[in-house]
Amino acid sequence: VVGPTLRLHQCGLPKKMALELFKPFIFGKLEARGLATTIKAAKKMVERETPEVWDILAEVIREHPVLLNRAPTLHRLGIQAFEPVLIEGKAIQLHPLVCAAYNADFDGDQMAVHVPLTLEAQLEARALMMSTNNILSPASGDPIIVPSQDVVLGLYYMTRDRINAKGEGMSFADTEEVQRAYGSGRVELHARVKVRIHETLMNLGEETTEQTRIVETTVGRALLWDIVPAGLSFDMINQPMVKKAISRVINQCYRAVGLKSTVIFADQLMYTGYEYSTRSGASIGVNDFAIPDAKAELISRADAEVAEIEQQYGAGLVTQGEKYNKVIDIWSRTNDQVSKAMMAGLSKETVTNRDGEDEEQDSFNSVYMYADSGARGSPAQIRQLAGMRGLMAKPDGSIIETPITANFREGLNVLQYFISTHGARKGLADTALKTANSGYLTRRLVDVAQDVVVTEQDCGTDEGLVMTSVIDGGDIIESLSERVLGRIVAKDVVDPSTGEILLEAGTMLDEVLTAQVDEMGIEEIIVRSPITCKTRYGI
Repeated sequence: VVGPTLRLHQCGLPKKMALELFKPFIFGKLEARGLATTIKAAKKMVERETPEVWDILAEVIREHPVLLNRAPTLHRLGIQAFEPVLIEGKAIQLHPLVCAAYNADFDGDQMAVHVPLTLEAQLEARALMMSTNNILSPASGDPIIVPSQDVVLGLYYMTRDRINAKGEGMSFADTEEVQRAYGSGRVELHARVKVRIHETLMNLGEETTEQTRIVETTVGRALLWDIVPAGLSFDMINQPMVKKAISRVINQCYRAVGLKSTVIFADQLMYTGYEYSTRSGASIGVNDFAIPDAKAELISRADAEVAEIEQQYGAGLVTQGEKYNKVIDIWSRTNDQVSKAMMAGLSKETVTNRDGEDEEQDSFNSVYMYADSGARGSPAQIRQLAGMRGLMAKPDGSIIETPITANFREGLNVLQYFISTHGARKGLADTALKTANSGYLTRRLVDVAQDVVVTEQDCGTDEGLVMTSVIDGGDIIESLSERVLGRIVAKDVVDPSTGEILLEAGTMLDEVLTAQVDEMGIEEIIVRSPITCKTRYGI
């Protein structure tokens, strides 16, 4: 079950489980204390659960990490070490931020607890496997302890601004004053105010600069600033904190101030997020899914266009294929128009500002806040609930010409419901097949990589992989600097106009250098890769 009050390195272990797991240690302690003469007597005491046994259990468990594992263990973060905290009840409590690494949720998942016995095993668990030492994902190198769901909603809600909220335009000397004003009800959480803040900025290298400035912000952001560690800029949190922004802050925090502060900061973010999502009272009812007024007209217009094409087909002016394509185009376009109208209705609201004029601002509709913050749901799902469900596929994969014009709020008729079932069945079948295929692929990859052993520091080759930005249809999907972060340059990068060496071979590209790569406008970099390694055996 969820343990929102735990620290990142803790897990809640039921007393009964702990007693069973740590039995040998308890027997030993009971004998050493002279409370039991033989192992048999100690066993009897433990079975009777006398008060001394519980005291000794608490002692044994202190500073003794346990390993938690959730099946399937697909990467190394599927087993992590925690310090147990004795709890009443019969279920293990897990810290919410490690759920992403375990891919765990609280709908009845089961986990295994292992006790490292020897001193070496305990040391290894503490030094290498502790959850606080594993905050980066082995897949991408980005932090994996990023808040999700309720925590994101809470942080987003407290950093939103509202026009003409109580206390708008006030100025505060520091964040403590903001806290007092908010606590006494003089200002609302979303009021736009001016606050004097003190920043410590990390420059390149180790030097820091301190500055005090007055910023235009909101009450909520000033309260959030209290938990941000020194070394981060206020501009990072002076915005509505959607999931991506929170991830950026945690990443930046890890790069700038190190592991320990990041772990403390992540915990603080979690506690704050839970508190303010509770205070927000954000919940949804069926009325929050506002169906756009324009929907009926858009659909009748599309029906008319389709009828015209049917007529042309009847007269033999267009072929069956042309008719099919045109009809599907019409309905795709209509679906997009309906969902645009729906999102416009949900995402904006008109309010009166301090001068008595009407002004538009982002809506405080709960459904919109869930989707906008990245806490739950997406525009595509809201579209099915409040727009129209749109085109559906047949079991063979071809698209059915008649779309589902209804949405879940209006309800589907029998035919629409039946068409929906094709997609649902296909989804379930795909899920079952996908798991088997990906498991088999993983197994083959592991077998292939079995004898790839690192045998030497440098094989001396100047070959490598050419890295460029990933561009699709004119949009940069992944910039060069993102792709080469942490890679080693294989060949000197030379400025074509001056012939000057910008990056020497053998340089590791860190954050500082990748930022320079973007500034210098370098198009491509050749980086080291196991694929081009020239070592005879191993790499």
